[in-house]
Amino acid sequence: MLHHIVLEVSSLQRASEFYDALLSPLGWRRHVNSAEAIGYGISRPILFITERNGARAEGTLVSLGAPGIAAVKAAWEGGCRVGGSNVAKPGEPGGHGSGPYSAYLRDPDGHDIELTVGTD
Repeated sequence: MLHHIVLEVSSLQRASEFYDALLSPLGWRRHVNSAEAIGYGISRPILFITERNGARAEGTLVSLGAPGIAAVKAAWEGGCRVGGSNVAKPGEPGGHGSGPYSAYLRDPDGHDIELTVGTD
């Protein structure tokens, strides 16, 4: 079982704007909001964002489940609107382990984020 993930970013303020817009359509909210870290989740924080000088995102991919196609689209649009960059638009073919409908984008620090409708 996955307990939590920590992503290091170069600007906590910029990342908070990105992840607020990305995660809200998925039903996630902030559980931790301090000067050192922000923690997001549904019932508890599982994704923590921390600031670090020289943060590097090489090879990072986080896949987040969405409750439906509309949530994938809204999360992708929200993330792209506040500094994320498109990797694969909603509905384009996904990668290994992806659900039947996915989208990919890159956060402002270079972390790849997949949004996917689960197969559960």
